[in-house]
Amino acid sequence: MATRSSGADRPALQQVDNKTARAVFMDRHALAEQPVGPSKGPDLLELICRLGFVQLDSINTVARAHDMILFSRRPSYRPNNLKRLYERDRSLFEHWTHDAAVIPMAFYPHWHLRFQRDADMLRARWRNWRRDGFEQQFETVLRHIRDHGPVCSADLGQDEKKGSGGWWDWHPSKTALEYLWRSGALTVVGRKGFQKKYDLTERVIDTHLCPGTMSCDHRATVDWLCNAALDRLGFATSGELAAFWDTVTPAEAKEWCKQALTNQELQEIEVQCADGRMRRMFARPGLVEQAARLEPSPGRIRVLSPFDPMLRDRNRAQRLFGFHYRIEVFVPEAKRTYGYYVFPLLEKDRLIGRIDMKAQRDNCTLRVRALWPERGIRWSDARNQRLVAELDRVRRFAGLDTVTFERNWLREPV
Repeated sequence: MATRSSGADRPALQQVDNKTARAVFMDRHALAEQPVGPSKGPDLLELICRLGFVQLDSINTVARAHDMILFSRRPSYRPNNLKRLYERDRSLFEHWTHDAAVIPMAFYPHWHLRFQRDADMLRARWRNWRRDGFEQQFETVLRHIRDHGPVCSADLGQDEKKGSGGWWDWHPSKTALEYLWRSGALTVVGRKGFQKKYDLTERVIDTHLCPGTMSCDHRATVDWLCNAALDRLGFATSGELAAFWDTVTPAEAKEWCKQALTNQELQEIEVQCADGRMRRMFARPGLVEQAARLEPSPGRIRVLSPFDPMLRDRNRAQRLFGFHYRIEVFVPEAKRTYGYYVFPLLEKDRLIGRIDMKAQRDNCTLRVRALWPERGIRWSDARNQRLVAELDRVRRFAGLDTVTFERNWLREPV
């Protein structure tokens, strides 16, 4: 780390080298420490609070994304631990950040702004998409849930006109359910398979927190969201702060940073990217000194979910780690560079490769199809042993008996 002058009219900016920047980012995402410790109840909730949210995804190639995210940090974690915290204890609620996620219930008051903005955005968007009739279903849907209890979308709208299939062909009642959830009138109380179950928010959320019963302080919410994003990123541009929860607008985040700088609650620093270039970021005063005291990351290899919070912002991950990652689920097979659902591999503070593997549940096998080391990574025998040990942990987590490798599974870097 160093300090350099930024011109006669500006104070010198502290600089953070790339290795230190990676250490800070990983520490904020609970990946800079040994992956050990309790993983249920209050301990699991504390981990999720530290991350901010855990993205939900239905793809189950080895295990669902949210389960892989938590397992990579706490290997004793099992899916029922999250289910109990969410569905029984009501310590989490489900809503959107950049995608569907489970979020600590303590954060719920700060989602009132999101409810308002989603309501305005979805009405306009879905009218443009010609999802005709969904607004007329609001009272019918709410009355049905009030009289019959929680529902899935399959419980409603059997007689309504629907298109040929896909999310763009939702029937009006399904569209109404999603709108009422996104705007706060309904709350998701769990999932049946992976299908959401909706109930009236007034039955699930403490009355004094429900939308309409407490005012939404716009300024206080923006302040909380920007502060909470910075806590979990360590350092960031104003755009990265806005993108973290995907509720604050870029303009609001920019203004927040400007005001926080004036109040000396933030400082500008220069962070070195993986390619050596320096990039201006905002950080709290003292971050550079705190970063110098961080312990080295553990050498154990870890399999990360493609939706891991550390990788959610693909551009940031590429800048910090030099790791270009794009999921290829929606890419035609013939055009894929790697595979349908490829897991990044983390070792110490480096992303060292990606692995294509799948749980074959008919014969209880974790089948490794291919592994691509990153350029500059030598796949030594010792590194391979660490990978095998990690795959055995993943195998047990997924409830499988063996790990098998296809012929020529170790590929040349792309």
